[in-house]
Amino acid sequence: MRVVFAGTPEVAVPALDAVAASRHELVGVVTRPDAPSGRGRRLVVSPVARRAEELGVPVLRPAHPRDPEFQAHLTALRPDCCPVVAYGALLPQSALDLAPHGWVNLHFSILPAWRGAAPVQHAVWAGDEMTGATTFRIVKELDAGPTFGVMTERVRPTDTAGDLLARLAEGGAGLLVATLDGIGSGDLEAREQPSDGVSFAPKILVEDAVVDWTGPAVGVDRTVRACTPAPGAWTTHAGERLKLGPVTVVADHEPLPPGEVAVTKSAVHVGTATDVVRLGEVKAFGKRQMPAADWARGVRLGSGTRLGDVEGRA
Repeated sequence: MRVVFAGTPEVAVPALDAVAASRHELVGVVTRPDAPSGRGRRLVVSPVARRAEELGVPVLRPAHPRDPEFQAHLTALRPDCCPVVAYGALLPQSALDLAPHGWVNLHFSILPAWRGAAPVQHAVWAGDEMTGATTFRIVKELDAGPTFGVMTERVRPTDTAGDLLARLAEGGAGLLVATLDGIGSGDLEAREQPSDGVSFAPKILVEDAVVDWTGPAVGVDRTVRACTPAPGAWTTHAGERLKLGPVTVVADHEPLPPGEVAVTKSAVHVGTATDVVRLGEVKAFGKRQMPAADWARGVRLGSGTRLGDVEGRA
């Protein structure tokens, strides 16, 4: 089949490479426009655009996929099918209709669970033991189209969202190519998603990523892992945000009140509603990321100090 791949971030690159190496003819790539980045706010091409240029594949960067000029360019490429991974823009029906076999999305959950922008983060936050990836035909309703294939992946106890997403991106690339193979041969039929078991995974914002020390230790652990690497879990110290890397639950430590710290030369422990947790790496405002014990020495953090606005929030 002639295919046009749509994707934007780094997580989509393994699938792009897999499609490019497959028996299908990759005739174009669609990605989001170059975006400002860094202190200088220079325009930076997306990881997918950069890889497509390395592969010598034409790249389309529409401001919005409803733009008539973009749709004319896409029509000229004559795609039979458009595989999609984390493209980042809603596709209008006028664009969906341009490929006879539709637009086939690789979504990083076992649908209908965790429809939306942040399925992997929500799976980690919810404490799911198993997740996966699903290929489905894109329809107007969010992530609700009929499915083609699925893969499963165990969520490991220490997985961050970044760890898990990296494995799903690699495994999902093979699933996407297998789906294209089945569509091209006519051996694969889409099945409607079940109406029960639907859950949603909206984008996690910075304000959502604050750690609640009054909750249980397992909740603190999941919050931090779900928000690593982005948007980054955080608490406050001395009125400023302190970003937190993954923590370790320490069941045999003497209990501490929620948010209260106990400092030693080699560790910083913080109380929760249940067990204490040992901080890993932290990043104070304007500073580099460092082990929590090094940060504590630098700011002369003493035992008994409270992190976060524990009394001011429920």
